[in-house]
Amino acid sequence: MFGTMKNDIKRKLEEIAEQGLYKDERVLATAQGAEITVSSGKKVLNFCSNNYLGLAGDPRIVEAAKEAMDKWGYGLSSVRFICGTQGIHKELEKKVS
Repeated sequence: MFGTMKNDIKRKLEEIAEQGLYKDERVLATAQGAEITVSSGKKVLNFCSNNYLGLAGDPRIVEAAKEAMDKWGYGLSSVRFICGTQGIHKELEKKVS
């Protein structure tokens, strides 16, 4: 049964690709910024990032993120209402509200 479904999906993906509708992800070779390098080595302007303020690569932000991960880990293992929230989240919410 799975083999049939797998073949159906494969055929549908091939059909989508033949119609020119298949979208490949752009692979970046550099960190996000105003100018990025894609996997082909070509440099392009990045107009599609959420990094509007250019802070993603700011050394102060990167260092603060490293310190936070050392202290708190990478993040919660589930939704806050299921496994609890962390004090740093409550502090941030209070500061920005």
